[in-house]
Amino acid sequence: MSVDVNNETTNDALEANDFSMPEMDDQGFLNVKIPFALKGERLDKALAKLCPDLSRSRIKSLMDDECVFIGDHIFDGASYKVLGGETFKLLVPPAVDDTPRPENIPLNIIYEDDELLVVDKPAGLVVHPGAGHQSGTLVNALLYHCGDTLSGIGGVKRPGIVHRLDLDTSGLIMVAKTDRAHQSLSEQLAERTLKRVYHALVLGAPVPLAGVIDRPLGRHTKNRLKQAVLNKDGREAKTNYKIIENFSDEFSLVECRLQTGRTHQIRVHMQDKGHCVLGDPLYGPQRTALYAGFKRGGYSVETAKYVEETLKRQALHAVEISFVHPVTEEVMSFSSDLAPDIQDILNHLRK
Repeated sequence: MSVDVNNETTNDALEANDFSMPEMDDQGFLNVKIPFALKGERLDKALAKLCPDLSRSRIKSLMDDECVFIGDHIFDGASYKVLGGETFKLLVPPAVDDTPRPENIPLNIIYEDDELLVVDKPAGLVVHPGAGHQSGTLVNALLYHCGDTLSGIGGVKRPGIVHRLDLDTSGLIMVAKTDRAHQSLSEQLAERTLKRVYHALVLGAPVPLAGVIDRPLGRHTKNRLKQAVLNKDGREAKTNYKIIENFSDEFSLVECRLQTGRTHQIRVHMQDKGHCVLGDPLYGPQRTALYAGFKRGGYSVETAKYVEETLKRQALHAVEISFVHPVTEEVMSFSSDLAPDIQDILNHLRK
């Protein structure tokens, strides 16, 4: 029996084609095998048909939260046309209230007025709720601190959030308290007049000592958790860099100024240039390369072990941010000292 993939498949058609029901494995994943009768169907539509308890919008939400896998890789292509025979794994968390709740989480607020605030975010603090992080985020802390005054443009899960920092990137992030502030700051971000400067501790010393990395980025074709340089179909990505401190040519502290703001941009650009950010779990240097660098630089094995054990995240810190105030039109600039763990590593390298 053939199935017209351009029309809704009826329950009778599903039964007639003996579609197997999804099964839960011992790790809590819902395993969904796509029948050949649905060949050509959009993935979100096919999964919704095969999982009676999940709507298409719920399927898309799971994809947005990186809870849909094929093999061991995250799959987020809702419009992907299924071939039939594929098996997708869905991690379906228990239903929770979509509205984040205020939580009394301490914040290091650098600046605040009626329109916005600037926060010095520690490493390990998620910016907004998502899969695996429904609470304990910057948004939960902001809701406690600001009440209901945050801009609603970011949506219920991202109130006030104009830009983001990765979970384990520390440093400055700005937050809009009003819609006009959110619109103004977002426009500055889009027009690239909002300035962001990062310091990264990397393996080796980039050549030349200063320059521009102009390499398009997009989702990695095999590992959906990662970004990658994509010469075809990648989005424009530019990073200005310069070395500000060199350690025996084996390590260097690099200033990175973003012209664009793609996901993981600095981390991927530095990896592509051959100078991975130390401690980076996704793009960082292999352990052998790290230890070889310490050896060539004349550092002791004890120092190498200390750095490896101390640095549990990418050595990347947002040190400066500047923008035009949305109401006063004053140019505002803020700076942040390097996080203690990065500063500690630098002190050891200087010795």
